[in-house]
Amino acid sequence: MNRASMKFWLCVSALMLTVSAGAVSQKHNSEKGKNELTLAAIQPGRDKLADVEKRLNDRLRAEDAEAAGGHAWTDPCSGHRVALEADRAGVIQTITISSSGSHENCKSKADPKKDPLWATGLGIRLGDLSEHVVEVYGAPSSGGPSVKQGHELELMFYMFDWAGTDVPQVMEISCDKETGRVVEIMLAFPSL
Repeated sequence: MNRASMKFWLCVSALMLTVSAGAVSQKHNSEKGKNELTLAAIQPGRDKLADVEKRLNDRLRAEDAEAAGGHAWTDPCSGHRVALEADRAGVIQTITISSSGSHENCKSKADPKKDPLWATGLGIRLGDLSEHVVEVYGAPSSGGPSVKQGHELELMFYMFDWAGTDVPQVMEISCDKETGRVVEIMLAFPSL
């Protein structure tokens, strides 16, 4: 074989390796599931606290900032809660929605089962089964048992670092260990 044909075949071999590696890499990414951009119709890393506060104050009961440990609101009719953490520039970094067993008997204008305030962007809601979470996002990056306020939970932890640094990087979903239903969802931007 002469030098020219040897170079040609080396280039073809390198190209084939690159193409096959790309195919494997692409397949690997699709196995990771889907990443999440919003929670409670809020996008961490992009939305400003001042804008979101106005929306939430119109619909929910604001909690005392010191008692809440930050910025938090509750829906007294459903017992649902949304809590936000923001950076010094006022950009929301972490969003947490949760449900509690206690609520007032009242008529709410919004049905929590349809309200985007109590769901992820891809439609996982408080009260959904953990199996539905896996159907939507794939298998969690990690998980395990946990206890919060004496309540036994099963954690599902998702890392979205494969989706790039300009999107939320971590989502934690807590499910009631006994019922398997989602009781809390947290979505965080990478700056934390």
